[in-house]
Amino acid sequence: MGVWRSHESPRGSSRSKARPFAGSLILALSLTVSLTPLLAACGSGGAGGYGSAADGKIVAVGAENEYANVIAQIGGAYVKVSAIESNPNTDPHSFEASPSVAETVAAAKLIVQNGAGYDTFMDKIESASEGQSRRVIDVQKLLGLPESTANPHLWYKPATMPALAGALVSALTDLQPAHAAYFRANAVRFDESLQPWLREIARLETRYPGAPVATTEPVGDYMLEAAGMEDETPFALQADIMNGVDPAPQSVTLQDGLLSAHRVKALVYNQQVTDSLTQSFLEAAKRSGVPVVGVYETMPTPGYDYQSWMLAEVQALERALAEQRSTTKL
Repeated sequence: MGVWRSHESPRGSSRSKARPFAGSLILALSLTVSLTPLLAACGSGGAGGYGSAADGKIVAVGAENEYANVIAQIGGAYVKVSAIESNPNTDPHSFEASPSVAETVAAAKLIVQNGAGYDTFMDKIESASEGQSRRVIDVQKLLGLPESTANPHLWYKPATMPALAGALVSALTDLQPAHAAYFRANAVRFDESLQPWLREIARLETRYPGAPVATTEPVGDYMLEAAGMEDETPFALQADIMNGVDPAPQSVTLQDGLLSAHRVKALVYNQQVTDSLTQSFLEAAKRSGVPVVGVYETMPTPGYDYQSWMLAEVQALERALAEQRSTTKL
């Protein structure tokens, strides 16, 4: 079996990307969740039951570890979850799926993937094992977004994970109806746990309405938009960096001017994907005293779940705006 590459857009340009483990599988996160010593072999979730592993748990996969984490929170004691992409120190766009990833996906009865061209390797693996009975939640489709969605980093959109939690309750209940109330209760707790993040976003919007920021990629753009920030970096520049294409010189000049003249309150940069160009932006921000905020494409581990990760990101943004303090890494 061959390998499948993530992201249809080309990332190979004349610039050298920082890819410490590119070309190899990173399957670092395997969340085998046992929150309580509940008896899993009951109802349709018993050993050998529909959609279950031998121990009675639903075998699930999140294409990215933030989605795997939410599956684990909603499914709790009745799911066994694996994440395909989980290393916050690598470029996720250069990910290659190995035969062992194909085996992991083929065995799953529940899959969550981002869509929007971000993890196309999942579609290819799934089509290679079409005979398998499984439920696939494509987040782009769940949100009703078009195939042409320009920014695929959907987990920074505040509406995304509440919608996913509801879809997971439905899918998990179909697989193990005896535990429907348990899944619903977990979803309620999950939604409540997102409130500190949402309140912090609202507070930023009130305190710093229209605050100008610069970015290297559109990784955190949905969160910046929700907080009322004005992203002054041309989207064409962000998209070119995201896709590994050399940006137009005029876009680079504009970005340099934003930073050197301190016309923005912060530089929000993709901590996972760096090259000589993004490094030049970081150096320009440092010279001009523009605080920098690092954002991630996969959830930093250990120590974070999805909601604490998002809260940490927005708090880092507030430190930049209120105290001119940088947070380059979480």
